[in-house]
Amino acid sequence: MQTLAQTLASSKINDSLAQLILTLADTSKAISLAVRHGALAGVLGATEQENVQGETQKKLDVITNDMLKDALTAAGDVRGLASEEEDFVVEVSKQGEFLVCFDPLDGSSNIDINSLVGTIFSVLPAPTGPLTEQSFLQSGRQQLAAGYVLYGPSTMLALTTGQGTQLFTLNPDTQEFLLTDAAMAISPDTGEFAINMSNQRFWEAPMQTYIADLLLGEIGPREKPFNMRWIAAMVGDVHRVLSRGGIFTYPADNKNPNKPYKLRLMYEANPMAFLVEQAGGKASTGYETILDITPSEIHQRVAVILGSANEVDACLSYHGIDYSEEPELG
Repeated sequence: MQTLAQTLASSKINDSLAQLILTLADTSKAISLAVRHGALAGVLGATEQENVQGETQKKLDVITNDMLKDALTAAGDVRGLASEEEDFVVEVSKQGEFLVCFDPLDGSSNIDINSLVGTIFSVLPAPTGPLTEQSFLQSGRQQLAAGYVLYGPSTMLALTTGQGTQLFTLNPDTQEFLLTDAAMAISPDTGEFAINMSNQRFWEAPMQTYIADLLLGEIGPREKPFNMRWIAAMVGDVHRVLSRGGIFTYPADNKNPNKPYKLRLMYEANPMAFLVEQAGGKASTGYETILDITPSEIHQRVAVILGSANEVDACLSYHGIDYSEEPELG
């Protein structure tokens, strides 16, 4: 099996981007170790602080955020970073080529029950001039690389640099990421969906109707059974979609009119949409393609519908939208 370094060396990306990806991968190994130690290292539980989203930070949220900041600062090629756990963008170097956006520990509410968590990252080109928040406000089409690391029974890295989506598995004996799927492909049709059903009464009417029709199974308009799966960590739910198809959605809701959306565009929706499109799937808000959105601020939230192409199209039809054209895999 090829190592991550060997796979990157044979790809079309430049050496500095390859080295940055290796830095992120190496840091994820250290994060994986911290997650595995859990209560033994005293890293479980919450802090007394809130992040910019108003969410109580877990101890591991802070620890993993600092691990990534330190690693990216030492890397040398990073101009700046944006994180779910940082109020503002962070300047790293005056000369760096790249901007990195990340969620250091997605699904951190799962930490204390020993369930799936992960790290999500996105790499953008750094524009010239002073570093400001505006430097980061690029559409998802501008991403140079994106991926996630899933900390589960195996530690896995899903990665795209715009040349398809690859899956690597961490060998616990050698601590090398080895290529285990050179071209992940999402089946266009599916019988599985992932959604937080506890919010059903708050959804918009199109999503209410769509899910109701899925639940009717063979006796409904879809005329086939659907199973629901829900991990409550985007990284885990999207990994399942990439591995065996399905549709994942976190739609708009009116539970809190000031926060109709849950997922963050720049360090959750964009990197996952890039991975999914490169594996033959589709990703939308219900009204526009995620990767075509120009962000208005670094912590912007959006609705997310992604996964098997035909099922995403079916969901979008309930919203009165036709995105039947195939995404480009350039």
